[in-house]
Amino acid sequence: MSRIKQCFENLEKAGKKALIPYITAGDPSPDHTVTLMNSLVEAGADIIEIGMPFSDPMADGPVIQLACERSLEAGTSIRKVLEIIRVFRQNNEQTPIVLMGYLNPIEFFGYQAFSDAAKEAGVDGILLVDLAPEEATDVVEYFQENAIDLIYLLSPTTTAERAKKICDLASGYVYYVSVKGVTGSAELDVNSVKQHVDSLRAITKLPIGVGFGIRDAATAAAVSQCADGVIVGSVLVNAIAANKNETKEYIAGALRDILLPMRNEMDA
Repeated sequence: MSRIKQCFENLEKAGKKALIPYITAGDPSPDHTVTLMNSLVEAGADIIEIGMPFSDPMADGPVIQLACERSLEAGTSIRKVLEIIRVFRQNNEQTPIVLMGYLNPIEFFGYQAFSDAAKEAGVDGILLVDLAPEEATDVVEYFQENAIDLIYLLSPTTTAERAKKICDLASGYVYYVSVKGVTGSAELDVNSVKQHVDSLRAITKLPIGVGFGIRDAATAAAVSQCADGVIVGSVLVNAIAANKNETKEYIAGALRDILLPMRNEMDA
């Protein structure tokens, strides 16, 4: 059984929901990332999404775009991202890791070569923002061979027919984008999120994670009432940006201060 599936099953038995933080690998430098990942686990993260920096992150708002710029300027490459995961795995074999990014660097790396390297590093899932389901048939096979879950985005404007097609291809969990627009761009309408999540449950048995627009403990707790996972990104990346000149231990503490109240409110 995959780490992701095991994680959701364990949480369901415990009556809890997954807290899934996102940070960009290599932000503000590659030397920081493992320490920051460990701090997320300490604060109650169940799954960690790691952004692979890309020069044109078109689904992301300014916060994560700037994180990608800082990471690339610090010399972070796809191979360096995988090395970061390998180091993290030396002391953590349990927490599922999902890579999130864009197709171009993976295509340049080579799908088979990347899938093999990701598996060896300890990656459990991958979300490629610009990989349309119609174009994913051949790509899916490379990741399936290595038991790496291919996770897809669904949005408020996704039709029921298309959502069914996407869910049939997906594994691990599906990522429902709670707002129209890029990351960090809009206020969250929890009632609308619940309606969409309920409709998705009619077409898939996969866990449903909700992201975009979750900024504090209150919104995290509200979303956890209807979703299986709460995905938190921009508020954490903002904290990294605000403290980028501080020590990695200081930044780790800032991330814990944001995430721990979310964990506590979700569990309450």
